[in-house]
Amino acid sequence: MGHRVHAFGDDALGRLDAVGVAAAIAAGDVSRTEVLEAALARIDAVEPELHAVAVDDRSAARHRDRGTHTAAGCFAGVPSVIKNNTAVAGIPTLHGSRAVPATPATHDEPFTTQFRATGATIVAASTLPAFGLTASTEFVDREPTRNPWDTDRSAGASSGGSAALVAAGAVPLAQGNDGGGSIRIPAAACGLVGLKPTRGRLAAAPQSRSMPIDLVCEGVLTRTVRDTARFLAEVERFAPARSLPRIGRVEAPSSRRLRIAVFTDPITGPLDADTRLGLSQTVSVLESLGHRLDPVDVPVGTEFVDQFTLYWGLMGFGIDHLGARLFGAGFDRTRLDPFTRELSRLFARNFYRLPTALRGLRRANARFLGLFADHDVILSPTLAHTPPPLGHLSPAGDFDTVFERLVRFLAFTPINNTSGAPGISLPLAWSATGVPIGMHFSARPGDERTLLEVAYELEEAVGVTLVCDARCTDTKGPVRDESHTGP
Repeated sequence: MGHRVHAFGDDALGRLDAVGVAAAIAAGDVSRTEVLEAALARIDAVEPELHAVAVDDRSAARHRDRGTHTAAGCFAGVPSVIKNNTAVAGIPTLHGSRAVPATPATHDEPFTTQFRATGATIVAASTLPAFGLTASTEFVDREPTRNPWDTDRSAGASSGGSAALVAAGAVPLAQGNDGGGSIRIPAAACGLVGLKPTRGRLAAAPQSRSMPIDLVCEGVLTRTVRDTARFLAEVERFAPARSLPRIGRVEAPSSRRLRIAVFTDPITGPLDADTRLGLSQTVSVLESLGHRLDPVDVPVGTEFVDQFTLYWGLMGFGIDHLGARLFGAGFDRTRLDPFTRELSRLFARNFYRLPTALRGLRRANARFLGLFADHDVILSPTLAHTPPPLGHLSPAGDFDTVFERLVRFLAFTPINNTSGAPGISLPLAWSATGVPIGMHFSARPGDERTLLEVAYELEEAVGVTLVCDARCTDTKGPVRDESHTGP
């Protein structure tokens, strides 16, 4: 077993979440510069072990800090990182691959504009596996991104670098995006709150919105529910999604008792013992709070796996054959990693099945969304088992073996991407060896409010916010974070 890595201390960031940091800046307790320098020092402290930074942008962050002391937004002055498949002016958008030219972006993409509207200060771009196509932030040509709770384990993916930096305390929140679970998977692996919004809630990623089914949603990874809720409220204030009901400001649980469907058995294989126990404990907590829980079967069969796999392959094929159009004239196809190449070949062998697969995915979406006729929320584990050891999902491994492992690991999250429904992973359980286990909640499209209200209630009921600080280095469970009270 590896060891735990954290950067929490008695500097300007302390143990505050993003809302707490912003409040401290606004009150004059700390300055923006002090907070920025604390974050940079923390990144320097953990980066040699975590390998979570793809591009360091501290010079530009310091320059922006000197010139924007009056910037508005709920997170004004809060240091953050943005995943390195999201265009930020001045930063090369490398997508986790040496095949992509290291050309700085000339402008922010639409979501980056929304993210900056919160007032957060971008200090770096975080790591992701090549093109975000797999569920562990590992590479064939450099060190993997490591899990702060156990450095021998995966931090998840594809927003693994963002998750590792937030969980280690280097920054209070970080941006991620989710095309099959890529916010929720690393949130579960690293003990964070990770919400995939409803499709269309936030600005779409430029490279996914032209796909037959747009799987990708933007979002953030945080250590507290209120940070996630405040982020969504601020972006909604700046750029409301006119096709969806408003979320509004969610600051507490609801008194409404819910009918919750529970998926206990994935279609891809059994849960491990720790995850099954965590699910049982979560069910017990929800029942004690007065919610009604109904075990239900997952409404799709193994054909959904085959259909999603083919669509997954389509993304690899597009990168392989249209890379120069997608990523610029300097794209070097010969430097693609083995996993991306094999995913492309998988699609090439089965391309003629795509129309049938798309129809099948749409039918599966309808069955999944049909559960909300009788239920308010769906509960499942986020993943089928605890974060695997590094190498288990390596892109350099035998493709068929790794892919089979990925399918089992990603037991529950992809249906939210194909259907567009929101989903949130909450850090509600722990393994026997002391690594986090996420529980996953889904709601009907447009109903992020219910997910946030349930999340607040569980955060209060369980009584902890997960923080890997000096007090948890020798323990196997969460540590109470007294900073959660306040504005």
